[in-house]
Amino acid sequence: MNRIWILAEQRDAQPLSVVLELATAARGLASEVHAITWGPSDPAIAEQLGRYGVQKVFDVGEIGDSLAGPVVAAAIAELLEQQDVPDALLVGSTYNGRDVAARLSARLDRSLITNVVGLEERDGTLVSTHNAFGGTQIVEARFTGEGPAIFVVRGKSLAASESGGAVAAVESVPAPTLGATNAAKVVARHVDARSGPSLDEASIVVAGGRGMGSADGFQLVEEVAQLVHGAAGASRAVVDSGWVPYSYQIGQTGKIVKPEVYLAFGISGAIQHRIGMKDSKHIIAVDKDPSAPIFQVADLGIVGDVHELMPRLIDALKNRNA
Repeated sequence: MNRIWILAEQRDAQPLSVVLELATAARGLASEVHAITWGPSDPAIAEQLGRYGVQKVFDVGEIGDSLAGPVVAAAIAELLEQQDVPDALLVGSTYNGRDVAARLSARLDRSLITNVVGLEERDGTLVSTHNAFGGTQIVEARFTGEGPAIFVVRGKSLAASESGGAVAAVESVPAPTLGATNAAKVVARHVDARSGPSLDEASIVVAGGRGMGSADGFQLVEEVAQLVHGAAGASRAVVDSGWVPYSYQIGQTGKIVKPEVYLAFGISGAIQHRIGMKDSKHIIAVDKDPSAPIFQVADLGIVGDVHELMPRLIDALKNRNA
């Protein structure tokens, strides 16, 4: 393939982890990789994207209190009229990414493919893979129409690695005037308060399920996560019960995580949850049901009561850290 663009969403002047995964995949598929970003202009963005194989960054700049979707989609649409059309546009499956991709699809009258977990070139076109039927089947898809092919990729589905590339060139591409399309404004932002590493980035994830019994019982999960310098996560049942916010949810309808160590307490392991954590390097599970599906993917399984085991684990960790 000749050219692939990626959407490079940033936070605190750093590209999101899914962006680095997209850049790594793109450089292995195409000879040219360009990125589109927005937000505060910072040389660190071009430097970091360059290390992952991006050669040029199109910078939309600050968008103020506007929603990213209409502004960035309009900027990309206009840019496509001025540049050689890429073979594909890769977008991370974030809130902003999905919004940009959907609006761009409508502007260009092009289809898009979502929930991508793998990409490969075959017979000169990109073929995407997807989990289907609760992850029990893998299906493939490809575009047959005009480009660019728009793929929305789930985070942690692809590997990220540096290529040692030079700092990417930066080109300013201000968004066009949008009028009523840009009428909606962000009036407030809320970030869930939590300490320690984010769930997406943590090398150790400690997750709890319905087996924790209650919101008070889930505090054991939080305590273990803090002691091992990891991030706390949860199954959908816990989130639906209101014990923790949605930002904790791991699984098909939550976050995909791929830590070095995944500790699962009181999680039976329905297929929808396993989709979100099955690629963790080491999986340790504790559940009182010896036939719990979580043990099918666990490297170490312990059949026992989490309410008896976890206080003893906490004491051991405290003594180790003393």
